[in-house]
Amino acid sequence: KSSKREWKPLEDHSCTDVPWLLLFILFCVGMGFICGFSIATGAAARLLSGYDSYGNICGQKNVKVEGIINSGLDLTHKKYVFFLDPCNIDLVHQRIKSLALCVSACPRKELKTLADIQKFAETNGSSLCSYELQPSEYTTDPRATKLCPKYPVPESAPIPFFHRCAPVNISCYAKFAEALITFVSDSSVLHRLISGVMTSKEIIMGLCLLSLVLSMILMVIIRYISRVLVWILTILVILGSLGGTGVLWWLYAKQRVSASAVETQIAKDNLQALLIYAISATVFTVILFLIMLIMRKRVALTIALFHVAGKVFIHLPLLVFQPFWTFFVLILFWTYWITVLLFLGTTGSPVLNEEGFAEFRMVGPLKYMWWYHVVGLIWISEFILACQQMTVAGAVVTYYFTREKRNLPFTPILASVNRLVCYHLGTVAKGSFIITLVKIPRMILMYIHTQLKGKENACARCMLKACICCLWCLEKCLTYLNQNAYTATAINSTNFCTSAKDAFVILVENALRASALRVVFCLLPQVLIVCSTGLAGIMLLNYQRDYTIWVLPLIIVCLFAFLVAHCFLSIYEMVVDVLFLCFAIDTKYNDGSPGREFYMDKVLM
Repeated sequence: KSSKREWKPLEDHSCTDVPWLLLFILFCVGMGFICGFSIATGAAARLLSGYDSYGNICGQKNVKVEGIINSGLDLTHKKYVFFLDPCNIDLVHQRIKSLALCVSACPRKELKTLADIQKFAETNGSSLCSYELQPSEYTTDPRATKLCPKYPVPESAPIPFFHRCAPVNISCYAKFAEALITFVSDSSVLHRLISGVMTSKEIIMGLCLLSLVLSMILMVIIRYISRVLVWILTILVILGSLGGTGVLWWLYAKQRVSASAVETQIAKDNLQALLIYAISATVFTVILFLIMLIMRKRVALTIALFHVAGKVFIHLPLLVFQPFWTFFVLILFWTYWITVLLFLGTTGSPVLNEEGFAEFRMVGPLKYMWWYHVVGLIWISEFILACQQMTVAGAVVTYYFTREKRNLPFTPILASVNRLVCYHLGTVAKGSFIITLVKIPRMILMYIHTQLKGKENACARCMLKACICCLWCLEKCLTYLNQNAYTATAINSTNFCTSAKDAFVILVENALRASALRVVFCLLPQVLIVCSTGLAGIMLLNYQRDYTIWVLPLIIVCLFAFLVAHCFLSIYEMVVDVLFLCFAIDTKYNDGSPGREFYMDKVLM
């Protein structure tokens, strides 16, 4: 029935999915409660001012806690947290496993003996040993070996705003890097990879800048020469794929001959990397050729949509700035989220741990608040991204379904934002919640896979990876369907489920057209930029092949090029997707006869 229902673009607006908006507001109130609770329980003061191993907050008077020695001290003049052994890091729990004290000043030079520590305390009035010892007892009391810092005491400085004494030389924190890089079991391989990156850092930075410039040039080209751009992109990608594949095989053959004469580990690593790159490029080129062969007859519509998209950006220049506003709002929210997460790490009541020191832990149902906070990160982030999609969809729909373009609103973007806020926030909340429901199980499975690495059998590992992959694919499909559902909502002002159903019917009826559009627009520009940057990287790194491993520098460059291309072209991708759905609806319900005139541009006709 919904497929036969009349579409009435922009004729009337009504509120959609109001219960979901109320649910989202209640959820945000819960997020605010978590922030308020953590501040009210003193977590903010403990985070900013710091606290010692006995539960005392530095820089203020404290209340005595029953059962904890040295608690309830007046530390008004001791404003900095000092760790007796700052390099003793617990990699499992990711924290410094050391006695913490509040001190008046951080040691600004290395202290090599107990006599130096005593002299520092007498000179600066800052006692670096436990509260039980007086400075005069540092060199005479036998307890000093346990209650004083491990020497030599490294030079340290206070962290701005957080009042912690941190070693100036951070070499002792290198264990964190070793713990994070779990995929490399051979330290010599890790050393060669890192040395390759450090040796090629100028080339990597130059190539990253090249990808940025190429993306900006492509944005300008898309706007002004869209009619011939598709053919130019197609030809360039085909030539680039063939040329890149040929160059890789030529370099492999050349280095294979030279490697037989010079047997070094770096030469072997580079030869193996070149073989992998060459085989991957060959497979990719064959797949790309097959796709272009199948889609060749449907390129005409893509060319027309590119041309109309160029007109949209001429009439709606503010669309270009939408990703920047969205990114700014996301940064603000993520900053707030991380701050509250740090608050949660120091909230709760002081309890004695197994070492006899104070720790702040939440008890009862409150200890699960951080789960709620994690769900909030995903849902609200997806909500912000969905608001951008709805705003862009509303502006492009207004452009498409306004017959006389001179009658467009003065600022279609602001008009779209106004409609979003007044009518469709519930729809956006519902769509973003559906994506959240898929993301959370995938993240849980990824966490389980990380924790069981090396412990599970091959079958379990394969099943986990398959589930993660399937959930990722489902998430991408739902994201695409959501975006088209927002477009249907902007056109007809229907709720999310009705809009998603209507959009799905239209997309199924135009499946081949939609596939051609996604391949040409989403794949070709990104492939062109990544291939161009990667090929330039291969040619430049070839001059350092005798002392530099290519693998990591080239991967870094290609990943950066892909991310830059995706960020720059995402707004164009959204506009073309919205135009395509409007075009499909227009051709289905109008035929050009009196009373059923087309809304589309003449190029699309």
